[in-house]
Amino acid sequence: MFKIGEFSRLSRVSVRMLRHYDQLGLLTPSETDPFTGYRYYSAEQLPRLNRILALRDLGFSLEQIAGMLEEDLSTDQLLGMLKLKRAEVEEQMKAEQQKLQRLEVRIRQMSEVPGHGAYDVILRDIEPELAATYREVAADDDRIQQMFDMLETYVARFDGARADKPPFSIYYDDEYREKDVDAEVAVPLKYAIPENELIRVRHLPRLSNVACAVHVGEYSDIFQAYNALLAWIEANDYRMAGPIREVYLRYGAEGLDFELPPTYLANDKHEYVTELQISVEKR
Repeated sequence: MFKIGEFSRLSRVSVRMLRHYDQLGLLTPSETDPFTGYRYYSAEQLPRLNRILALRDLGFSLEQIAGMLEEDLSTDQLLGMLKLKRAEVEEQMKAEQQKLQRLEVRIRQMSEVPGHGAYDVILRDIEPELAATYREVAADDDRIQQMFDMLETYVARFDGARADKPPFSIYYDDEYREKDVDAEVAVPLKYAIPENELIRVRHLPRLSNVACAVHVGEYSDIFQAYNALLAWIEANDYRMAGPIREVYLRYGAEGLDFELPPTYLANDKHEYVTELQISVEKR
């Protein structure tokens, strides 16, 4: 029999870790002196300790190892768990490789393209939304603003219908257009309201894998955010997989005969906040 210090030197495992394994029930001493509390281990316990160390080195948690040892797995069962762990590690490596690629892109953009470093691009999912919408081929930006005013005015007719969420626009053209833009404006709703010949009420679906960038400031400079977002998409080997959204997190609204949710209103155009959203997929 070996005292815990001797067993520690023999196994090259610290006394602290051996005590921890004992607390978890992974490796209990062969004997414990009832008077002194000294722990004693036997040489026959070394194979079990080596199994613990080997499984830990392969990435299994101590809780997982405890379950594996308790169940006394067969060779085939252990092989199956090792294959599952391999698949898990491969996924982790893939995720880390993608993270490394995004870091390289970010470093290159900040080093080579002035201004792109001001925009952080993230991938996230967009939750479904109930909204009143109006779509037309708008002559210009002024017309799109008129579309919003018309839609907000219509929604305001229904008491408590407007949700305290930011409005947004959706652009459907395959390429950038200064004039005659296929645009849809949307106002979030708490509940469905009646439609008319122009205004629809619909559930916009959940979107997955959406590249997003936030622009702070007036709309005349928003092209910088678009440039940074599109450069990020290309550099990370994505492609656009849907229309572009502009979500107006802070915006100006003057001249209306009713109040809009104050959370999103700004008095100064330099305080405007707009999030650009584009669904993407790998090439």
